[in-house]
Amino acid sequence: MIRILDVFFALTGLVVFFPLLILLFLIGIFDSGSPLFYQQRVGKDKVFFTLVKFRTMRKDTAHVATHLAAESSVTPFGRFLRRTKLDELPQLWNVLKGDMSLVGPRPCLESQHELIEARNKLNVFSVRPGITGLAQVNDIDMSTPELLAETDAKMIASFSVRQYFYLIFLTLTGKGAGDRIRK
Repeated sequence: MIRILDVFFALTGLVVFFPLLILLFLIGIFDSGSPLFYQQRVGKDKVFFTLVKFRTMRKDTAHVATHLAAESSVTPFGRFLRRTKLDELPQLWNVLKGDMSLVGPRPCLESQHELIEARNKLNVFSVRPGITGLAQVNDIDMSTPELLAETDAKMIASFSVRQYFYLIFLTLTGKGAGDRIRK
């Protein structure tokens, strides 16, 4: 049932937000010269996939977890995208392709060994990663790997269609601040 909802909402979102996606893409060209950001992430069953987002940091920023990046690497337009969570919109494509779900554990980088180990112990990789989830709406980011993995496992253990809609609602109404950036 969740996969059907994911496909429906991702396709609807891509169609409805297409003009906004184009506008953000064009603004992104002027902001960074390269509006889309592609990065390898760890998905379901620890299979790698390419995540796509709007670029919020300068092109020369190292490919590290957000909490390890310097605040100075975020562009002015990137700050706006992060604050409004619009940088996540292109991930609807990942949802449509089946790499991700709208709701699930945030996909980590292959270099985040501590988080991968913690998630592995708790079987978190048994589900598709998501754009949002219980950890995100509670401001738990990848800088606390054990707590993040525990929160992901808690979400998975009690997951339902009702919780799916509830977490999407909380995200759309502004709950959760996203990954912290080093100051």
